[in-house]
Amino acid sequence: MADASATLPAPFADWFRRRGWQPRAHQLALLAKSRARRSTLLIAPTGAGKTLAGFLPSLIALSEALKPKQGAGLRTLYVSPLKALAEDIQRNLVVPISEMGLKVSVETRSGDTSLARRARQRVKPPQILLTTPEQVALMLSGSDAGYVFADLDTVILDELHALAPSKRGDLLSLGLARLNAIAPGLMTLGLSATVARPSELLSYLVPQRAPDAMRALADLVIAPGGAAPEIRILEIEEPVPWSGHSARYAMHEIYRAIRAHKTTLVFVNTRMQAELVFQELWRINDRGLPIALHHGSLDKARRLKVEAAMAEGRLRAVVATSTLDLGIDWGDVDLVVNVGAPKGASRLAQRIGRANHRLDEPSTALLVPANRFEVLECRAALEAARAGEQDAVISRSGALDVLAQHVLGMACHGPFAPDALFEEVRTASPYAGLTRARFDRVVDFVATGGYALKSYERFARLRPTEDGRLRLAHPSLIRQYRMNAGTIVEAPMIRIRLIGQRRSLRRRRGAAVETGPLAGGRVLGEVEESFVGQLAPGNTFVFAGEILRFEGMAETEAFVTRAPGADAMIPSYAGGKFPLSTHLARRVRAMLADPERWSDLPTPVAEWLGFQHDYSQLPGADDVLVETFPRRSRHFMVAYPFEGRLAHQTLGMLLTRRLEREGARPLGFVANDYGLALWGLGDLSERIADGSLSLARLFDEDMLGDDLEAWLAESSLMRRTFRAVAVISGLIERRHPGREKSGRQVTVSTDLIYNVLRRHDPGHILLEAAWEDAATGLLDIARLGRFLARARGRIRHQALDRVSPLAVPILLEIGVEPVGRLTREDLLREAAEELIAEAIEARDGRETHDANAGAQARASRRR
Repeated sequence: MADASATLPAPFADWFRRRGWQPRAHQLALLAKSRARRSTLLIAPTGAGKTLAGFLPSLIALSEALKPKQGAGLRTLYVSPLKALAEDIQRNLVVPISEMGLKVSVETRSGDTSLARRARQRVKPPQILLTTPEQVALMLSGSDAGYVFADLDTVILDELHALAPSKRGDLLSLGLARLNAIAPGLMTLGLSATVARPSELLSYLVPQRAPDAMRALADLVIAPGGAAPEIRILEIEEPVPWSGHSARYAMHEIYRAIRAHKTTLVFVNTRMQAELVFQELWRINDRGLPIALHHGSLDKARRLKVEAAMAEGRLRAVVATSTLDLGIDWGDVDLVVNVGAPKGASRLAQRIGRANHRLDEPSTALLVPANRFEVLECRAALEAARAGEQDAVISRSGALDVLAQHVLGMACHGPFAPDALFEEVRTASPYAGLTRARFDRVVDFVATGGYALKSYERFARLRPTEDGRLRLAHPSLIRQYRMNAGTIVEAPMIRIRLIGQRRSLRRRRGAAVETGPLAGGRVLGEVEESFVGQLAPGNTFVFAGEILRFEGMAETEAFVTRAPGADAMIPSYAGGKFPLSTHLARRVRAMLADPERWSDLPTPVAEWLGFQHDYSQLPGADDVLVETFPRRSRHFMVAYPFEGRLAHQTLGMLLTRRLEREGARPLGFVANDYGLALWGLGDLSERIADGSLSLARLFDEDMLGDDLEAWLAESSLMRRTFRAVAVISGLIERRHPGREKSGRQVTVSTDLIYNVLRRHDPGHILLEAAWEDAATGLLDIARLGRFLARARGRIRHQALDRVSPLAVPILLEIGVEPVGRLTREDLLREAAEELIAEAIEARDGRETHDANAGAQARASRRR
C-alpha cells in the first residue's frame, strides 16, 4: 500500500482514510501515467480495484481546474462490453462522487436509454459518459460528433481482453481512430484481466502511425496477483452421466451449496442450460430461497430487476450466462458454481473472480461437469487455473464487414475523402495492415454494392462530390444505418408475451392471428424464431423460469399462458456455445495418455478410461486415435481430435464427402468438443485392413482445397456465415421504420444475393469477408487446418468388433442436438447403459479369449 496523502488531493486522500483504505500501488502508478498523459494498459486480477484506478485520473482532473469548454463538455468516455456492467459502474461511481462532494455528472447510454435522453446527451452530455461500442459508433455517425467529442480528454476501455478479440472490438478500434482525429492528444486507459500476451492489447490503445514499422505500444502497469482461488470439482456418489449438458444429477448438491453460502452465482454456457438449471433448482427449492434467472433473451425490465436485487443482497442465487461474466461487482457473492465445462482457462478465471470480489481473499468456486468428458476438461481447467495460465486469443485482423459499416457511418457524419479515411482507419490496431486495394474494394462495395450489384439502385449508397469526396446518396440512409448498426447478429427473435387467459385465436395463411385485444399481456423476453416456428398451439416450453403453454402467434409476438407442472421443452438458442479451447484440449489429451494421472479422477471416470485401455486404446498426447466397428447393420468410424465442436463439424462434413467418393456409403455424422462419429453401410474396418481405404489419404490436408470449396458451394453453414456478414456490412437491413424483417425474409434475401455473387462475382469483397469469418468462426477452418497438420503420420487405427467405451458419449450425441425435453436424461441414461454393456461385454469376451488362448499355449508347451 502507498501513502494516499503524499500522492492524492486532500478530498481523495480523506475519502480513502475514512473508508479505512490505502490506494494500491497499481492505482497510483496508473494515476502517475495519466498525469504524464500516457495511454496505459492496467492488468490486474479481479478485486484489485481496476475500475477505481481507471476513473481516479478523471475524477481528480474534473475536481480541480476544468479546461475551457470547446464543445459540449464531455470529458471522459467509459466503454464497456455489457450494458449491465455500465449500469453497475454508475451505481458504484456515484458513491465516491457523492461522499467526496464532487460536482461531477455521470450518465449511461445504451440501446435501452430513452430517445429523449439520448437526444439531450448530444446537446448537453455529462462529464463522464458510460456506454458501449455500438453507442460510440452511433454517436460518431452524427453530424454533430465534432462538437460532442471536442472536449474529450480520456477514454477508458473496461474488460478490454473481452472486447478486443471480436468484431465489437474491431468496431470500437475504428471509433477510437475517429476519436483520436477529433480530439488530438486523447489518452486511452485500458483495464484488463490477466492475459497471456499483453502486447496484443498495448497496440490497441494507441494510434498506429507507421504500418510498416514496429507497432506503437501503450505503457503497461501490472498489479500483483491476489489470493489463489479455492476451486473444487463436484464429486458425489451419483455417477456422472455419459452425455448431455444439463447436470441434473448434481442439482441437489448445487442446491445444498447455495443453502450453505450467502450468495451464489451459478454460471452456465448457454441460455438453454440457464433455463433448464433454473427450472430444476426451483423444482427442488423446498426452503423457498430467492433464486433468480439472468440471460440476454430476457426482457430488460426483468434483467434490471434481478441486478438491483442482487446489488441489494436480496437474492441467494442467480443462474446466469455470460451476461454476468464480466466485471460486475456483487460484493456479497461468496461462491461461484460453473455448471458444465468452462471451455477455456481464461473464461474460468473470469467467472471465478465474481466470488469474493476482493484482491486479498480467495475466490471460491465449484465446477460441476455435466458428462464424463467434461470431468476431464474440468480437471484440465483446474490445473490451468492453479498454474495461472491464460488461453484467450486476442490478436486478429480487422473484419471487412465491420469496416464497411464504419465507412457508411462516416458518410452519415458527412462527406469524406477516401484518402484521409484510409489513413485514419490504418491507425486502428486491427486494421494497421490493411492494404489500399482492400480498402478501396470495401468503399466501392458501400458505394455501389460491387460489380454484380451496381446496376441495382438500392445498393447505390454513396455518390461522388465535385471535390472528390463521397457523400450519402440519400438522407434516408442515415436512419437505416442507425437502426441496423452493430456487430451482434443473433438469430431472428420472437417476443414472448404472457397473457392472462387463453384467448380466441384464428388461423390465417398458416399463422395464428389474435382476434381479441392485447391489453394486459406483458413481455417476458425473446426466443429464436426457429424455435417458435416448430411449436403448435398447446405445446409447452420453459422460458423466464416458468413453464409456458404456446397459444398462438401474431406478427413478431408469441402469446403464452402459464402451465405449471407440465412436461416441457427447452428453447434451443443459436448463440452462446463456446468451443473447447486449444490450450485445454492439449491438457485433456495429455491426461488421457497418462494413466498415472487418473487417480485424481472420480472412480467411475477412471474405470471408464480403464475399460477403454483394456478393450481398445487411448488417444495419445500428440497423435490421433481412429476406431472402426460395426453396430446394428451400420459401420462406425469414431475419431478423437479434441479440437472443439466447430472444427469437428466441418471435419465431419468433409470426411463424409470423401467417404462418398470412396464408395463407403456414409449416412451421417455427429460431433462434440472431443470427437466425431461417422456411420454408413460400408465395412470401414475391412477396407482399411485390405488397403482400399487409406486413413492417411482420408485425413490429408488437401481436404481444405477442392473438397472444402465444393462443400462450401452447397453448404448452409457458409450461407449462414455470409448472412451475418451481409447484415453487419449493411448489404441487408433487418430493421426498417415501423417494421422488422422476419428471419425467413432475411434468409431469402441473403441467399439470393449469395447465389448471384458466387455465380457472377466470385471475387466480391463480402464473399472474401465470409470466408475469413468461416476460417475462425462458424466453421473454424483455421483450427481444423492445424489439426490436419498435427495428424500427418500420427493416426493410430483400432479395428473393433463393437463400440468402445470412449465412443459411447459421442454416439449418444446422435439425435440429441435439437430442442430437448426435461426427461431426455432418462432416455440418455438408458441408451448409455445399453452401449456400455456392449463395450464391457466385448472387453470381457476379449479377456476370456485371451485367457483361453494363453491356457492353450501353456498346454501346448507342456506337451
